[in-house]
Amino acid sequence: MRNDNKLVPFAPTVNNRSKVAVLAVGADGNNTFLTAVKEMKSDVDTYIFSSRMTEAQIAPLVQRLKNEYASVIVSLHNYSRRPANNFGISRSQRQMINQLQQEMPTATVLFGNPYAAKFFCDASTIIAAYEDDSTTQRAAAEVLFGRLIPKGKLPVTVCPNFHFGDGITEYARPVTVLDEVTPETVGMNSHTLLRIDSLANDMIAKGAAPGCVIVALKDGKLVYNKAFGHYDYSQREAVTPQSIYDLASVTKICATTISVMRLYDEGRLSLDSTLGAYLPWTRGTDKEKLRIRDVLLHQAGLVSYIPFYKETIAPNGYPDTLLYRPEQDSTHTLRVAEHLYMEPSFVDTMYKRILTSRLGGRSYVYSDNDFIFLGKVVEQITGKSLDHYVKEAFYDQLGMTTTGFQPRERFPLTQIVPTEFEQNFRIQWIRGDVHDPGAAMFGGVAGHAGLFSDAYDLGILMQMLASGGSFNGVQYIKPETIKLFSSYNSDISRRGLGFDKPEKDNATRKDPYPSKYASPEVFGHTGFTGTCVWVDPKYNLVFVYLSNRVTPNGGANTKISSLNVRANIMDVLYDAMASR
Repeated sequence: MRNDNKLVPFAPTVNNRSKVAVLAVGADGNNTFLTAVKEMKSDVDTYIFSSRMTEAQIAPLVQRLKNEYASVIVSLHNYSRRPANNFGISRSQRQMINQLQQEMPTATVLFGNPYAAKFFCDASTIIAAYEDDSTTQRAAAEVLFGRLIPKGKLPVTVCPNFHFGDGITEYARPVTVLDEVTPETVGMNSHTLLRIDSLANDMIAKGAAPGCVIVALKDGKLVYNKAFGHYDYSQREAVTPQSIYDLASVTKICATTISVMRLYDEGRLSLDSTLGAYLPWTRGTDKEKLRIRDVLLHQAGLVSYIPFYKETIAPNGYPDTLLYRPEQDSTHTLRVAEHLYMEPSFVDTMYKRILTSRLGGRSYVYSDNDFIFLGKVVEQITGKSLDHYVKEAFYDQLGMTTTGFQPRERFPLTQIVPTEFEQNFRIQWIRGDVHDPGAAMFGGVAGHAGLFSDAYDLGILMQMLASGGSFNGVQYIKPETIKLFSSYNSDISRRGLGFDKPEKDNATRKDPYPSKYASPEVFGHTGFTGTCVWVDPKYNLVFVYLSNRVTPNGGANTKISSLNVRANIMDVLYDAMASR
């Protein structure tokens, strides 16, 4: 109904006074709304002002909220549908809400009859939610944090400030964190950048992928953000800039590596410690003494890939019905795909297969197993699952609403781009479940794969790294740590610590990677599904490319590589820089 102070959607943390409190007025205890808000912003604190509380308790609570928080969300619950006796809203409740609205940034949510807004006509930010059930409570939380765009218009006139037909529906993100500018503002040529459009359309026409989203930033400014093509070759669903893609191995840097860097900054992880120092279950095996540094560089000797799913396939070619069930039950709780739930005890078998796998000598072997281990190291140190830790430490604070694991739990399938019609294991279209079968068998959360995002949010994360670990005034990772991890760290490969880099002889190669113009400072990663993210600190350039080249038949389509799609697009970004 009103958003004059622009609190909604709530912004990420930008300083040490940006904490948010939630005050549930009239609630009897914890409810769906409070739970949902904490899911979306883990550092919020919740308070309850019940109908039994008195006016004498208002002043100390208001003072505490003003002292400790930058803003407050007030939710009003359990009031009557009928106007008699002020809808059952006590004088102390009305006084509490009005005082907060006058003295600090406050967003008020009315869970019930919108006519009750007449008591709060001077509110700067107020939302009418109409009902007080769990579905409405969760929807209201999603509106507050930009995950759901409000569509409603007020069906009645409540008071002079709230008229029939009022309703704000135009915002789409929690905060405008990337300034979009004309390319010339940062020394790039708009006409040159149009060549990217031609390359993307040519890529689609030649069947390298059915669609893609491309984002580029220069000097921290968004200069290119476009979507092309469709979700698949049926052309029924068009790609939009908000489309969410399976990032595949981009997970390795955008979840696991940044978590390792944060723990390194905090002194909780040493690059020269071993897996055995952090993972007790590796002790007594030949994996115990593998150094974290070597694991990050893919030169610890681990095999590249273990097809865990193969030993779960029955002789008839379908998943074993003892290990899997079509519906979740008390023993088959781990979702692998639609109508396919696995007994979680098999996860222990998967770890055993890694522990007993052959260990080679010191050589560069790109391996998923390296990052499966690293994901578990992060979990062991933090006491949190990888998805929860990286969400709390980075995505939530950066305002990255789409980035995360298990996207089906947070977004409609219409926003999630499908990957493959998998014929060897899950025998179905994979959409919203991770494409990598091993990551799927880990429940969709693993150190090597499982992350999903739109391109815009990845642009935020990569710009944070490009800016020396700082974004919107918050230092997430120390600049010297980024420099260390993103530099060449191996005498036998091109790798950084976790990050991929250009070949060391890139300037003289016939097939320069990732671009013929890439400086030696470039760092990033590619993903099997047809994705990449790159940062060039020399030019303060960020490049994000998301596609689903594996649609519909898996990895057989290699045109994205043979046509040099990503390299050619990245070349154009350099060509557009007049200073270069």
